[in-house]
Amino acid sequence: MTNTLLMDRRRLLQGAGYISLAFSIPAIDALAQAPAGDKPRLPGDLNSVRKIGAWIQINADKTVTLLIGKVELGQGILTAVAQICADELDIDWKQLKVVSGDTALVPNEGVTAGSFSMPNCGPAVRQASAEARKIMLDLAAEKLKVPADKLTVKDGLVSAPGAGSVSYWDLAVGQALEREATGAVKPKAAKDYRYVGKDVPRLDIPAKMLGEEIFVHELRPKGMLYGQVTRPPTYKAKLASLDSSAVEKMPGVVKVVRSGSFLGVIAEREEQANAAAQALFNAAKWDVEKGLPGNDGMPDWLTTTKPARIIETKKQPRAGGDPAVKTMEATYYRPYHMHASIGTSAAVATMGADGVMTIQTHSQSVFETAEAIAKMLGLEVSKVRCQHVQGSGCYGHNMADDAAADAALLAAAMPGKPIRLQYTREGEHRWEPYGSAMVMKAKAGLDKDGNVLDWDLHLWSTPHGTRPNKNPGNLLSARYLEKPFAIPTPQNNGGPNFAADRNAIALYDFPGHNVLTHFITEMPLRVSSTRGLGAYANVFAIESFIDELAVAAGVDPVQYRLRFMKDERARDVIVKAAELFGWDKWKKREGRGRGIGFAKYKNIAGYCAVALEVEVNKRNGRIRVLRAAAAADSGHIVSPDGVRNQIEGGLIQSLSWTLKEEVKFDDTGVTSQDWASYPILTFNEVPSIEVALIDRPGAPFLGTGEASQGPTGAALANAAFDAVGVRFRRLPLTPDRVKAGLGA
Repeated sequence: MTNTLLMDRRRLLQGAGYISLAFSIPAIDALAQAPAGDKPRLPGDLNSVRKIGAWIQINADKTVTLLIGKVELGQGILTAVAQICADELDIDWKQLKVVSGDTALVPNEGVTAGSFSMPNCGPAVRQASAEARKIMLDLAAEKLKVPADKLTVKDGLVSAPGAGSVSYWDLAVGQALEREATGAVKPKAAKDYRYVGKDVPRLDIPAKMLGEEIFVHELRPKGMLYGQVTRPPTYKAKLASLDSSAVEKMPGVVKVVRSGSFLGVIAEREEQANAAAQALFNAAKWDVEKGLPGNDGMPDWLTTTKPARIIETKKQPRAGGDPAVKTMEATYYRPYHMHASIGTSAAVATMGADGVMTIQTHSQSVFETAEAIAKMLGLEVSKVRCQHVQGSGCYGHNMADDAAADAALLAAAMPGKPIRLQYTREGEHRWEPYGSAMVMKAKAGLDKDGNVLDWDLHLWSTPHGTRPNKNPGNLLSARYLEKPFAIPTPQNNGGPNFAADRNAIALYDFPGHNVLTHFITEMPLRVSSTRGLGAYANVFAIESFIDELAVAAGVDPVQYRLRFMKDERARDVIVKAAELFGWDKWKKREGRGRGIGFAKYKNIAGYCAVALEVEVNKRNGRIRVLRAAAAADSGHIVSPDGVRNQIEGGLIQSLSWTLKEEVKFDDTGVTSQDWASYPILTFNEVPSIEVALIDRPGAPFLGTGEASQGPTGAALANAAFDAVGVRFRRLPLTPDRVKAGLGA
């Protein structure tokens, strides 16, 4: 690392109040990555950013700064990794500061997504902290003239029997942590942890409860102006002509920005910017295309459109044996889903005098988004700095990246002025990248006892991943510029269990097991990652179908699942959820039903089983979820409360998807543009929820944030069937759809 870069990062950290200039600053990203060779593989993200000092800073004010590339989305990741760090370093919880998601300061850990924060960031922080502690002990041993194995540490104070003590703050000078991790230092045993496995106060909650300005929506830097964009009427519409003179004279309007079909406005006040943006739309003349299939025609569109790829996600033909005596088939459908963040996406961007574009954003992919914006603006990557600031909550690719890009486009047109942009509700509802619609067709060949001999699942899906990924073509406005950026062809890489086919491989043990993915790159509506990607739909189909097979065989649904399940940890969560629910003691009542669903997220992450009790009103078709019981195995649990929150939150969101949510659109564009046309679950519709956690001390950390979506949707559909004897396979289970199924 050059002296210039080192000093730049020193100034940034000092200016942010994180560390003293007395200590050296670590290289980050490529500068800290290990070259190819025979170096040992290090845990998690430490393998790519190997400098200990890139993660840990010991400060002159008797604190430690933990630097991470993952960001807080409400999932509690900052608290969890802080627990790990404090334990491994033997410091008091209050001595720790956490900096995350600032591309100028922290290690590049890629996107915060896919339930990979704990599996990738957690082990990296644990190993880096353990090695930092070892360095401090070695320095203390040298200073105190005592072997390191005779030393003890408490709250950063290293003590030797009869030989005095010395603190981390006295030891950490110069290049102490400026070395690569070795992987040779063994982290603590689970029994020795002080914070891990305990419920500790969430780092982000006090400021939220006290109303401090920690959300990007609340930022109001000095001299700030307000920006807003004007979207075309449809996806493929082109701007034919525009006379903006009247808009430029509107009260408070500072500037109208146009590039190709991209239109934006900068004003002194937010309401002025919004009014001017609407006036721009009214003044513009657009060439509009039609041709969308509409939401009612979407299932047929999926199964009749030629896929770009047909992927053999799993190919396991049955080897010999008797032919099946019975075959069952079923088709399931998931519509487009919005992220539907209650607060719309926002960002603040400033083009500085030094030519650096600084953006405050709630993006989950600050590094990739920064690079995509740099390319869109024609800047060097080093000239775009993204700083993560919490948003209103989103698991998946909503419009946070687009807001960052739009704010940057407007800020580039007015250097030196912070530009704040927040979308309108209609703007976000109509233009965000939705979760893909999917069709799943399941087929099973059975023996005389109802055992599965041959299991086949075919799925049809458009993409689930169009995050910026360093490519401006994935930023909405970049497509409409005078020199537009082409939308890159979406991929379904990383499978199986990556995107469309996530969780399409059932964890059950069947003699014959085949999964075929029909991957369609054409996108009638803009789509990208929503919580769980294809897992929600695939688990809904698999767990609904396994229930249908159990009913046909006359076998209890829990016992039928266990019949084909060899994974002991999977069996444990299924049994635990059933016990917590009171499955064996449950009494049938008119109009009420019970259902269960299970999945191991991506077949590599957290295990989760959910059991629900529902009541179906046959007169009006409304389904009311009365109670929920869930069991989860997330490996070694760092924050029990955090895991429960994730399971509960995912369960509630899945209930909303399953009961209510469906993006409506016609042949030109999206018609769901408010909460009336896209309703979500309300507070009084949330059932009581119990969560049982199965802790595995010493086992790997498993991702939890997306574990409960699929099991919940399936459990609800299975419970509805149990209540009224009608199988509902098309989501959502709205009152009209339920009444139609009942023939009411």
